[in-house]
Amino acid sequence: MFNRKKKPAIRSLLAHGSRVDGNLIFSDGFRIDGSVNGNITGSAEQPSILVISEHAVVSGEVQADHIIINGCVNGPVRARVLLELQPKARVQGDVHYQALEMHQGAVITGQLQPDPQQQEKPVLKLASNNA
Repeated sequence: MFNRKKKPAIRSLLAHGSRVDGNLIFSDGFRIDGSVNGNITGSAEQPSILVISEHAVVSGEVQADHIIINGCVNGPVRARVLLELQPKARVQGDVHYQALEMHQGAVITGQLQPDPQQQEKPVLKLASNNA
């Protein structure tokens, strides 16, 4: 999906120091530098990308096509296409993915569960510091 087409642009930002209590639904791209206490869902009708920066804290379920985490997520994560876990990522909850890229230093406290509808074995990639 993202390899052949242009990735969606980041059109929304929750700035560092900002806090949202409640569920968020977004389309295209969304970057979180603040904190969210609620579920975050990317649109299923069009490609979505969610970036959770190293200063961000999310308490709730996270769901989008492409998810990049370098902060803290307390809740389940569901990446419909690709999940990237950066070195400072901390996830407390089950992780569902179609493809997973995990950098050294990322921590998951929960189960890793590939997409059950996927016919092939899931793609797992360990990113090295030299790449």
